[in-house]
Amino acid sequence: MRWIGIDPGLRTTGFGVIDVEGQKLTYVASGTIESGDPAKGLPDRLGTLYQGVKEVLDTYHPESAAIEEVFLNVNPRSTLMLGQARGAVIAALVSASLPVSEFSALRVKQAIVGTGRAAKPQVQEMVKRLLRLSRAPGSDASDALGVAICAAHHAQIPQAITSALASRKRKR
Repeated sequence: MRWIGIDPGLRTTGFGVIDVEGQKLTYVASGTIESGDPAKGLPDRLGTLYQGVKEVLDTYHPESAAIEEVFLNVNPRSTLMLGQARGAVIAALVSASLPVSEFSALRVKQAIVGTGRAAKPQVQEMVKRLLRLSRAPGSDASDALGVAICAAHHAQIPQAITSALASRKRKR
């Protein structure tokens, strides 16, 4: 199963693509999509994010997608703009007919590091270790890879429960 994780941002949106086979995670690609000069105006920048995500999808052909949820910022304008960037990204994912999962930053950090209060460098280091990389990707790409890893692990939970219940029935 190929997953794409997205860490949305208006200036910079991180993406990470992984393959999952059982418990094995394999790094495919990661990077960032830059929305461009703020002077271009919000609609153009949102269009740039949409097109950038579509290009990544066309290149790597993921089967499922996951995106980080919006966190509430002290500045309501920043929160609103982040929400619009997130909407452009979700629109690109849905237009490619991908199922989209959403995870809070807290849940992603818990899945990757073991604590929801992990700092960005801790997330980067654990992503590097989990994917057996020689160096950690940049923070936006690492966050996106973390979202993909979190989604992949959560997707396996129902399968593990079903398998355990079936095994238990056979033993009776």
